[in-house]
Amino acid sequence: PCGLALGSHVTVVGRPRRVPGGGLAQFAVELRGAGDGDAATTILHLNPRLRGDWSGRPVVELNTRFRGQWGPALRCEGWRRSDEDSVDGLVTCEQWTWNTGGTLEELKSMLLRNRVAGQSSSGLIDWPYPFVEGELFALTISSGLEGYHVQVDGRHVASFPYRVGFDLEDVATVQATGDIEVESMFAGTLPAVHPNILQRNLELLAELKAPPPEEPVELFIGILSAGSHFTERMAVRRSWMSAVRNSSSTMARFFVALGRMEEGKLMKI
Repeated sequence: PCGLALGSHVTVVGRPRRVPGGGLAQFAVELRGAGDGDAATTILHLNPRLRGDWSGRPVVELNTRFRGQWGPALRCEGWRRSDEDSVDGLVTCEQWTWNTGGTLEELKSMLLRNRVAGQSSSGLIDWPYPFVEGELFALTISSGLEGYHVQVDGRHVASFPYRVGFDLEDVATVQATGDIEVESMFAGTLPAVHPNILQRNLELLAELKAPPPEEPVELFIGILSAGSHFTERMAVRRSWMSAVRNSSSTMARFFVALGRMEEGKLMKI
């Protein structure tokens, strides 16, 4: 694993699962280090609690964990933090409550009328809590100079400053747990190794090299991963299309950029 780097981003597309009764309806998306269970360092823990907790209102909590011990949590409870409490110029917590009791369509209509009349819309509408049970969302975690930035459906929700001992390059997996149905995960702008180092490493792994064809090839099939950073993260899956590869006239080569998702909720970086 090469971990993450400045400018890297991880996107999780999913929907919060509907929880019957009085459950918490919560899930977590974590950037984790190497290891299993509590042995793995939690470099970033993002925990939306859709029905709230002891505070009685929806919460997004961010934290870190080392050797089973949690650090001080950053709790975003719907009120905007001071501009002085910022990460890369972005506040650590945004506001997400409605100031009126109307529906979203009524609030949109009110905002439009005010704009037409030339009135200020300040104080009339705020964004709602970014997660809704059963509704699809796109969550992106990106790494800045001073910390992580969390966006949901393109809107900034929270920022979390880096903590000493929790390094970007140590991120090995992205894991989603709890009341969530994951549609997809994707990581981009990942760190690269120097091409010369990559070439030397591949030359040492002779068993990964495909043997030259014994007869002329009539058809060559090349399959590339859709993920970014193909060159520095390529791997050959020798078990795929073995029947085609055994053919004397057809050749297939497979390359992938990222590790597979396990049970739909884990992606290896």
